[in-house]
This record gives sequence, C-alpha cells and structure tokens, in this order.
Amino acid sequence: MRNGMPNEDEHVIEAIGRCRVVIRDGEVVEVGPPHISRCPLARRFAHPVDPITQSAVKENIDHRIRSFGMCTDRRTVLMDTEFVGFGASELLRFALLSHIIDSAVIVCDGAGTIITTNPDLVQGVGGRMSGLVSTSPIPDVICRIEENGGHVTDHTGASIDQPGGVRRAGGLGFSRIGVTVTTPDEALAIRELESDALIIAVHTTGVSREEAEMLARSADLLTACASSAIREVAGRKALLQAGSSIPVFAMTEKARDLVLDKIRKDPGQVVVMGAKLPYSGDNCPGPLV
Repeated sequence: MRNGMPNEDEHVIEAIGRCRVVIRDGEVVEVGPPHISRCPLARRFAHPVDPITQSAVKENIDHRIRSFGMCTDRRTVLMDTEFVGFGASELLRFALLSHIIDSAVIVCDGAGTIITTNPDLVQGVGGRMSGLVSTSPIPDVICRIEENGGHVTDHTGASIDQPGGVRRAGGLGFSRIGVTVTTPDEALAIRELESDALIIAVHTTGVSREEAEMLARSADLLTACASSAIREVAGRKALLQAGSSIPVFAMTEKARDLVLDKIRKDPGQVVVMGAKLPYSGDNCPGPLV
C-alpha cells in the first residue's frame, strides 16, 4: 500500500529479489518469495545474499536492523561513503554537492517522504535501504532527520508521496529538485509539477513493458535492477549507460551530463567504451523479470 498509514509500528519493504518483507516492532515477521535467484549487488552487501532465498533475505534484513537500526528508533541517517558508483543515492548526493540540484525528495523508513539539502542524509537514508512500500512514523527517526537538515512531510502518518514532496519542496523555495520514484504515475505527476525536476526511477524489477515505456518517457535516470523490460526499452533509447551488471540509463542530456560529471570528478579508475545499448556484462541478476 503505497500511501498507507499504518496504525502500528509496521514497515513493508521490497528487498533483495523483490521479496516482500514486513517488519514489526524491530522484528522481521514475514518474508515473501524472491522473484530472482542471484544478484551481483547482493553478493557485495555487508551481509551477503547468495543465492537469494527467503531465509538469506531474512538474515540480511536482521543484520540491517542490528547494524544501523533500520525500521527502528535506532536508525542512523548519515553516511558519507558510497556503496555503488551510480546508485540513486550516490547520484543525488553528488548532484547536491555539485549544486546541480538544490534539494532531494527521497523516502525513509520511519519517516516516509522527506526533503533535504544534506548530501550525507541522502546517502545515509537511501544508500542503506531497499524499496520502501509503506512505513509508520518513528518519532526519534523523524527528529534525527530534522536535526540533520531534513524536512519530513507527514509527521503523523509517515506517508510516501513523492509528487506531494516535490510540491512541498517547491513551496519551500527550491527550484532544482531531485527525486526518486518507483512508478510511472509518480514520474508523470512530478513532470507536470516541476518540468525541470531530476527524476530517478528505482526498484524497477518486475515492471511491465508498458510501465517501462512510460518511465523511459518521463524519468531522467532509470536503474535497471533485474528488469528485462527496462533493459530493452530504456536501453534502446538511452543516451548513456552507466554500469553493465545492473545498468543505470541516462535518458536526457541533463542526466547524461550528471553521470559524466561524476565520472570526471571521481579520483578512481573508470572504463569508457562505445557500444550499442543496452550493453550486458557477464554478471547480471538472474533471471531477469
């Protein structure tokens, strides 16, 4: 339930392999079946998942709860290190640091939709979290976010409303807004609200071809996750692809420039090559769905 307002301490996420995971009172109470069996990113987690099974996913979520308090009042919200080079939180963090955007609209367990100008809050929240479906308010987490430069849009319900967050950001005076979305409807609504918004589509595993077409038309950047439709549809239209195992597709010049600028300012090594897109390496998630 995307905009649900739970009456208890309940958090629903779509974790590794798009498993539906329910967390209540700091305990994992439900783990649904995975849609895929392997993921190169999941192998690199602090608590690796390989192969992807319900029990392995539960162990990973338990580790996140213990290590940084995900979905509890112990949730840490700041981080200044990258997990992947071209993840949504990494790109938004870089865009804030480079003044390409002046605010980011993201989601956090225990708070719902938030607005922030703090790059380390973007990474601390987004870099550690899977797809958040619904959440309930945790006062300590909300307080921690606001102490570190975040604005929580719904203190009482912790609702997830990305178009509403963009509207609120505009009302606060921000004009160069970066935002994460998970559905085409969100992307289209935000494009109507703020035509210049930097829209990043995330958690795309399992989207239909029609949804992929809509996202390719309305988002600036699309993470492919384990989606065959995103690879096929966005890959053919993209101006640039970052990464091969789990590609990120830049659909607009603004998105392409952001990725290239991040590469230019990164002190690490990088491979640049020309290829017909989508380009696939030999270490993709599987099976693609």
